[in-house]
Amino acid sequence: MMNNKIKFLIAVMGITIFLSGCSNPHTTIPYVSKVWVADNGDGTYKNPVLYADYSDPDIERVGNDYYMTASSFSSIPCLPVLHSRDLVNWSIIGHALPKYDDRFNNPQPGNGVWAPAIRYQKNYFYIYWGDPDIGILMVKSKNPAGPWDKPILVLAGKGLIDPCPFWDDDGNAYLVHAWAKSRAGFNGILTVHKMNAEGTKADPQRKDVFNGNDTNNPTIEGPKFYKQNGFYYIFAPAGGVKNGWQLALRSKYVYGPYEYKIVMDQGSTNINGPHQGGWVETPSGQFWFIHFQDKGPYGRVVHLEPMQWINDWPVIGIDEDKDKGQPVNKFAKPKTKKFYPIITPAESDEFNSSSLGLQWQWQANTQSNWYALNKNTGLRLYAINQIEEPNNLSLVPNILLQKFPAPDFAATTKVKLSPNTDNICAGLIIMGSDYASIYIAKRNKEFFISQSIYTNALQAGKEQIIQERPLQSDSIYLRIKVSSPDAKCQFSYSTDGNKFESLGKQFTAKPGKWIGAKISLFAVSPANSQPGGYADFDWFHIE
Repeated sequence: MMNNKIKFLIAVMGITIFLSGCSNPHTTIPYVSKVWVADNGDGTYKNPVLYADYSDPDIERVGNDYYMTASSFSSIPCLPVLHSRDLVNWSIIGHALPKYDDRFNNPQPGNGVWAPAIRYQKNYFYIYWGDPDIGILMVKSKNPAGPWDKPILVLAGKGLIDPCPFWDDDGNAYLVHAWAKSRAGFNGILTVHKMNAEGTKADPQRKDVFNGNDTNNPTIEGPKFYKQNGFYYIFAPAGGVKNGWQLALRSKYVYGPYEYKIVMDQGSTNINGPHQGGWVETPSGQFWFIHFQDKGPYGRVVHLEPMQWINDWPVIGIDEDKDKGQPVNKFAKPKTKKFYPIITPAESDEFNSSSLGLQWQWQANTQSNWYALNKNTGLRLYAINQIEEPNNLSLVPNILLQKFPAPDFAATTKVKLSPNTDNICAGLIIMGSDYASIYIAKRNKEFFISQSIYTNALQAGKEQIIQERPLQSDSIYLRIKVSSPDAKCQFSYSTDGNKFESLGKQFTAKPGKWIGAKISLFAVSPANSQPGGYADFDWFHIE
């Protein structure tokens, strides 16, 4: 029999292993989703490893830890940073850009932070991204969870997007990027610039190293720069988001000429447009590639593919013809020396912390008077931003957003409305180019529960109240259930939290501009009203 000292040591070791996978500051227990877990628990995983809109992902390994970032466009805070120890189980540990410049004090759909790259160099983490209206910017930090330094403009210019830095063996630094046709007037070209060793400034003199328009590889973009076995490699997607493929370019010289090869496409799978991401080598010598798949209203979800090198060319996914790969739906997990517990990015929030969960973002730069957190009242959203005609919530800054977390899920919350005037409302939204909401409102001294649909929101469309009913209370439980494959949404409410009644009609979620649909909380007031109204959300649950 074991003595008490041995039992104690075993218990401590077990707790240490358990907590080693926990990097969510809101909990001491690893968060495990009720709606999507990629780790099958038997040594295999399923794709996508993140069934959420982490568009244009890039990855870096430091020691035994992996770090990922992704596009955030105009959602604030920007540049999410995720952490993993096995490439399958991920958690959010912070954001590299808490606020953006003053342009983003109001919603800017589709603008902002495009296709970042994360790299580790001389004890610093670097994230570069392209803002199509400004140029290429960079932030750095010694701690990937933050705080990060203020942004630096590395290279000014309209239409410069999708940058990736590269530090060569001799200390020279370079930057590769693509072009946005909407700003530059052309695309399909990859360009390399020399940088200073610190990676803070790029020489404006450019060298175009590859033209996809001349090689049947249109819309080539999202380049990632590497060096392997004496070759310079640029990994880049081509062919468009929905139906494209993954290219690898290689050369013995940093400025080319580059030869190219398709290294992954859809093949016979149902995984469309598999491309745009980054590759890492594990401590055990395995190679892996992450990329996104466009799933319409669900956004650009993240897949993990095995990768190997054949004749100094990468082959990504299953290499049925030893020439190019196709994506996997299920595969053996990467090898690790230790066991790491299942963990997923947080979704639900009890609103009992001093800060919002890292899964939340806003539609614009956050203001301190938008919300408050209290252990007794939960999340209080102040109805300070007022709706002008035509009541378009996609133009309101203080809408609290979260990514769709799975193909099938239900989002439920309890809200109490404390209005100071008529027509203040608060509730849940499925936000996108069309959006639909269920909310509580007060009019003529009475409370109502309503469901509405707003079509063509990005072009200032029109709202239609589908159904509303009177309420006898100022508080209500709200629920939206989302069902695959088309993200059909059903709205319901409850007065007791047990029996839910349907309201309105089914709504098909729509993606936003470059992003998936979002599940959102809101509290707003009518135009020209006095400030003072608010709504208290007790909790928010994804199940």
